[in-house]
Amino acid sequence: MRSTQIRSTFLDYFTDRGHRQVPSSPLIPADPTLLLTNAGMNQFKPYFLGEVTPEHSRATSIQKCARTSDIDNVGRTSRHATFFEMLGNFSFGDYFKADAIAYAWELLTQVYNLERGRLWVTVYQDDDEAEQLWRKIGVPAERIQRLGMEDNFWSMGVPGPCGPSSELHYDRGPAFGPEGGPAVDGERFMEIWNLVFMQSQRGEGDKKGDFPILGDLAQQSIDTGLGLDRLAAILQGVENVCSTDLLLPTLKTVQELAGRDYPGSGEEKVSFQVVTEHARTIAYLIADGVLPAKDGRGYILRRLMRRAIRHARLLGINQEVLAPTTSSVIANLSDVWTELADQAALIEQVVTAEEESFTRTLAQGTRLLNAAITRTRQSRSTALPGETAFELADTFGFPLELTVEAAHDAGLTVDEGRFATLLDEQKKRAKAGGKAKTTQALRQQDTYRELSARLPRTDFLGYDHLHAEVVVLGLISDGAVTTTAPEGATVELVLDRSPFYAEAGGQIGDTGTLRTTDGTQLRITDTRYGLEGFRVHRARVIEGEIRTGASGEATVDADRRKGLMRSHSATHILHAVVRATLGDHARQQGSLVEPDRLRFDFAHFSAVTPEQLAEIEAAVNGHVLDDPAVRAWHADRVEAEAAGAIALFGEKYGDTVRIVDIGDFSRELCGGTHVDHGSQVGAFRLLSESSVGSNLRRVEALTGHGTLRHHDTERRLLEEVSTLLGTSPKHAPEVLHKRLDALATMQRELVRLREAELRSQAGQFASGARQVPGGRIVSQRVTGLGADDLRVLAAGTADRLRNERAVVVLGTEHDGKALLVAAITPSLLNGGAEASQILAGAARAVGGGTGGKGPVANAGGRRVEALDEALNIAAQEAIRALDQ
Repeated sequence: MRSTQIRSTFLDYFTDRGHRQVPSSPLIPADPTLLLTNAGMNQFKPYFLGEVTPEHSRATSIQKCARTSDIDNVGRTSRHATFFEMLGNFSFGDYFKADAIAYAWELLTQVYNLERGRLWVTVYQDDDEAEQLWRKIGVPAERIQRLGMEDNFWSMGVPGPCGPSSELHYDRGPAFGPEGGPAVDGERFMEIWNLVFMQSQRGEGDKKGDFPILGDLAQQSIDTGLGLDRLAAILQGVENVCSTDLLLPTLKTVQELAGRDYPGSGEEKVSFQVVTEHARTIAYLIADGVLPAKDGRGYILRRLMRRAIRHARLLGINQEVLAPTTSSVIANLSDVWTELADQAALIEQVVTAEEESFTRTLAQGTRLLNAAITRTRQSRSTALPGETAFELADTFGFPLELTVEAAHDAGLTVDEGRFATLLDEQKKRAKAGGKAKTTQALRQQDTYRELSARLPRTDFLGYDHLHAEVVVLGLISDGAVTTTAPEGATVELVLDRSPFYAEAGGQIGDTGTLRTTDGTQLRITDTRYGLEGFRVHRARVIEGEIRTGASGEATVDADRRKGLMRSHSATHILHAVVRATLGDHARQQGSLVEPDRLRFDFAHFSAVTPEQLAEIEAAVNGHVLDDPAVRAWHADRVEAEAAGAIALFGEKYGDTVRIVDIGDFSRELCGGTHVDHGSQVGAFRLLSESSVGSNLRRVEALTGHGTLRHHDTERRLLEEVSTLLGTSPKHAPEVLHKRLDALATMQRELVRLREAELRSQAGQFASGARQVPGGRIVSQRVTGLGADDLRVLAAGTADRLRNERAVVVLGTEHDGKALLVAAITPSLLNGGAEASQILAGAARAVGGGTGGKGPVANAGGRRVEALDEALNIAAQEAIRALDQ
């Protein structure tokens, strides 16, 4: 059965049983506690927690997932992958264990036609009910095993909903491992489907089974995950996931690049599978908006890329590997996942640039490693220090495996224990840094959940109104629910209705005022979502006492809102223009919408040229002057995307979405506020363009009054410059060019005169060099010179004495520092002397260090009073060098 049929069969089965088909969410999750979407239930977390009431009590989906917790198993087992499609069915307070078990058994045995006698079941160690249900459905007791928290209690790996689980395993036969069931061997008894009985909420913990259960969820629910890769391997009768139709074309590409067939065993087999499997994950991550970076999800992507490249090199593939392998992924899977084809150009550019960069890193790391190996040998040690291996990995991105391999080839080992200790310390520091914030955020989330469970959702009126009569339904002070707050307090309010836009989609939240009928006044300083759909208003009590139940008038800062609307509409126009100018790959990756200014991040693989920036700015202003109509309308998600609406990565959308059209050139899913006509954006001005990460660019711009203020500032600056030049603004550039040319001519003449003066002084110093045993020496304190001139003077003096054995040492005081320079002649240099050796003791005397190597070196320090002493020390060292 092909993977396309496996997918459609699963979805048809559950939609026929009342489940609503839900699209996959992106791999960049809306949940801030996760770096990547790692399970089918991630997008439904608010439903399980009772924060949001779903439109349908049953759902089914095919979810893209990425996990790297088992990355070391990829290629070493037949079943592990860093990317997989999770087929899932979900119940939100509807059916529970009995129906979930019945559905799974029927689908596997009667629809996919798996042999009943090959299916094994595991249940949580205390779950008598689940075992009885499996036995009732026909599974023999000897094929049911009970396991503990590590195996049969599921959570997202972070605080949130959790519960005991029951897993279905398929016996692939004795060729894959020993008898004994899932508890004995996961290769033979391969887990294919996990049924999670969501009934509890977990707290913060370090390990899967080491966390507190905070209590029961408001309702019992179901979350299941059936791995497409693993089911396809079984139904297609192949050994491992890389041989299924999902990955086989990519595996064949790797074989072509390697120039040989995929082996049946050994380390080469591992490398073939790693390159194949990682190429798929890389393509999906980039298509969903992840770009290489030094931390976060971008680091996960970079690690996968570097791991794939390393294994390709182990296979002898020394040419480009990521571009052809990800291209095969796109060709094979884009019929189902169209974003792969949509982002094909970006994927190719990103992987090509990253592979070129890592190739340079490998070359640099190899040089550093070779030097470290030489030092280790010279010290007569047999082990390369763990600190060296850690620095190579942490600073230069050089994999530990390569360090171990190179050390082994040199007859050395690596102190991997010390490496592991340093890595663990780094992880602990990072975790400790974020733990306090995480704990505080969790407490705040608990407070939001408490209010959310008993209060209705705020009715947003802000698209049409900037004023509204409101009632205070909830009040939070110091992170806890309260009923009153005094004057001067900072609070969070939940209102029955609100004209205030809550921060979302890059647009910052509204500000304004709230005046109650009893005279209390509050300043609304921000509006945001505490939970999905749960709007909170941060405020300061200016006068009186605020209490729950109070009613009054809420007013949005109108001018600020207008500025936000201008910037948000300009962002949509800019997005359309950037894609039209640079290519469809240049999609929005992030934005910040502020009053009369904006920041816009987009995917692109090189700096935008000044000519392109000018073209973009002109095009945006051209669209604004054309005064296009701005229209918002609603449709279901499928209709909107079919109509060409752009959905932004990282944003969460419901079944019904709001679409904003600007003229006939921009159509995006957006919940933000906008102008009514394009001309209301006003003048648009690009301020800057820069890199904010690998293949990620950022522009900042002004709109409306911000642009006018900027133009006024520039006008006044031009007038001031013109006045200083004694000319009109029109002629200021021409006059300035003439002045600068004249200044450059004078500076060149000054340099010429300075060089002549230094040459003359060098001649005088050389003539006065004193004879000492073995040669001649110049030791002199000079005044009025900077570091560069001092170096030129010392080198010039040594050059005058180049045919002799001679040392020149000069010192000066400059900008509160003692500076010294030493220069030696070729005969000394050829004899093994170094100028830096002359200054070592002098540098310590002035409280500094030395720099430079070969015939010229310099030193400096803050102890100006020790300059004469340092010169004397350097002179004595010079005499010793000459006498050798």
